[in-house]
Amino acid sequence: MPIEDDDRPRKKISHEIGQDLSLLSVTELNERIALLSSEIERLQAAVAKRNASKDAANSFFKS
Repeated sequence: MPIEDDDRPRKKISHEIGQDLSLLSVTELNERIALLSSEIERLQAAVAKRNASKDAANSFFKS
C-alpha cells in the first residue's frame, strides 16, 4: 500500500536570511512571507511592551 502525501509529517517552514529563493514555488514564497510577517508582528509587540515598561519606569522616577 503506497504512503499518501497527507500521512507524511509536513516539513516545518523556516527561512534563512539571504537564502537562495530561486528554487521555491510561489506557494512556498507566500508561506515564508506569512511566517516572516507574523514574526515581525511578534517583534513589534515585544518592542512596544519594553517601551511601555521603560516609559512607566521613567514616569515613576521623574515624579
